[in-house]
This record gives sequence, C-alpha cells and structure tokens, in this order.
Amino acid sequence: MTEVARYTQLILPVFWLGMVVAISFLEAPIKFRAPGVTLAIGLGIGRKVFLALNTVELVLALALLASCVAAPPDATALTVLALVTVVLVVQIAVVRPPLGTRSDRILAGENLPRSRMHLVYIGLEAAKVALLIALIFQLFRAVASCLH
Repeated sequence: MTEVARYTQLILPVFWLGMVVAISFLEAPIKFRAPGVTLAIGLGIGRKVFLALNTVELVLALALLASCVAAPPDATALTVLALVTVVLVVQIAVVRPPLGTRSDRILAGENLPRSRMHLVYIGLEAAKVALLIALIFQLFRAVASCLH
C-alpha cells in the first residue's frame, strides 16, 4: 500500500499541473478568440469547464492527502500540498462566487467593466501552478529517497 501511495504522489500532481496549465492558460484565453464565439457563449463554456476543473482538482487534492496519510512525505512536501489546497479552496469558495454573479449579470445583458476579481483568480492560478511545480519536486525527492 505504501508503494502505491508513493507512486500516487508522483503521478497526481503532474496530472493536476497539466490540467491547470491546459485549461487556465490555453483553453480559457483561446476560446474568446475563436470565430463565432460570443461573450455569452464563452462565459457559458468557461463556467462549465472551470466547474469541472475545480471538481477534478478537489478529487486530486483529496487523493493526494490520502496518499500522504498512507505514506507521509517530509514536512516541506506536506506544507506545499496544504498551500496548494488552500489556494484551490480560496478560488472555489471566495473568488468564483462573485465571478459567477458577475457572469450572470453579463449574460442578463448588463455591460460591466473588467473585474479585479478575475485578475485575483488568474493570480491564484499562477500561484497554484508554482506550488504544484514545487510539490512535484518535493514529492519526487521524498519518494526517490524512500525507494532507494
């Protein structure tokens, strides 16, 4: 069981990082530049995609936390995992609700200025990417030392 937990610690953060980079930094900005995609269509797609992404991210975070119970890595790796999980929870519980309200208003026909909350979300995504990269290196180091 410990070996499965250690390999889980190697695979899941890499998968998580790939999803965040692909969706947040490729799909999201590109969809608004596609021919025929209106703001309403882009917002509707974005809401569905980010709901799915955040749901998968929560599952990955929980699976990683469970693997750390089965095979505890060092304190640094646990701290980085806690930080990336906190960033995710802040995005979901604090930042997404006002963004959802704002997109509801835009979809209802209001013309609103750019939102600072959107910039906060992007900043948190960038922080999450940096933390996931740090987590991958920390867990790889921890797992490599245990497997030798």
